[in-house]
Amino acid sequence: MADRNQPRYNQKKRAALEAAAAVFAEHGYHGASTTAIAEHIGIKQGSLYYYFKSKQQALEEVCAYGIEDYVSRIDGIAAMALPFAVRLLAVFQSHLSAFRERRDAMKVYNDERLYLPESARTELHARGSGYRKTLEDLFARAVQKGELRADLDCHFAALTVIGIGNAWGDLIVRDDTLDTTVLAQQCADLILRGAVQAEA
Repeated sequence: MADRNQPRYNQKKRAALEAAAAVFAEHGYHGASTTAIAEHIGIKQGSLYYYFKSKQQALEEVCAYGIEDYVSRIDGIAAMALPFAVRLLAVFQSHLSAFRERRDAMKVYNDERLYLPESARTELHARGSGYRKTLEDLFARAVQKGELRADLDCHFAALTVIGIGNAWGDLIVRDDTLDTTVLAQQCADLILRGAVQAEA
């Protein structure tokens, strides 16, 4: 058996994840089959079990694959020795680009993860909660430094950023013409400056 730590295996596993994501995104979890996933990769169904033991495991790994990049990047963004405005823009760019770069997997994560068993949903929820907590801490430190107003509800602010990112992400996976860089700038500007005309 090939060493599963080898780059060649990792490359094939990613191809399998993307194939499963494409099939789940098109047909939904219940409408998808391991046969369809194997055909999408160009292998026999029996060979698919080298990458996934079951359709359920494939769904779980596709969901994790969808969010892993922007979840893992948040720690680096939070650690930046830069103004809050720059880091907030980086958060939106990271979040929105994940929907563009892993479109099918993100669509599956949003639409199909409820079909996973509770243990798998709990694991995914823990990853999302860690992302939210880091973002909340980013807001809190900016408040402490005087970059944001003292009475800001940092928990509400973090959830709002995630909600905006997810809402636009849902559109990004359906519209290739949307520019994620422009959208990230607009989202960050709305959070930082609001919509009310500043008084003279």
